[in-house]
Amino acid sequence: MSAPTHTRLHPVAPGRVGTRLPWWALALPTLAFVALLTLILNPADAHAAGGDPAITHLVERVRDLLAR
Repeated sequence: MSAPTHTRLHPVAPGRVGTRLPWWALALPTLAFVALLTLILNPADAHAAGGDPAITHLVERVRDLLAR
């Protein structure tokens, strides 16, 4: 038994992709990127558990080097 196939009502123009993304497919990754970027730029707002001090010093040095 074969499954029925769906035909296009309007043909796709040559060179164009026939898929359309819903609005949230672009909005959610953009929102996540902005939230993470905000935490990186202002780490005082990030309330993380106490971590290894060596990693903290490394991140501070990288940030200082990038600020120069």
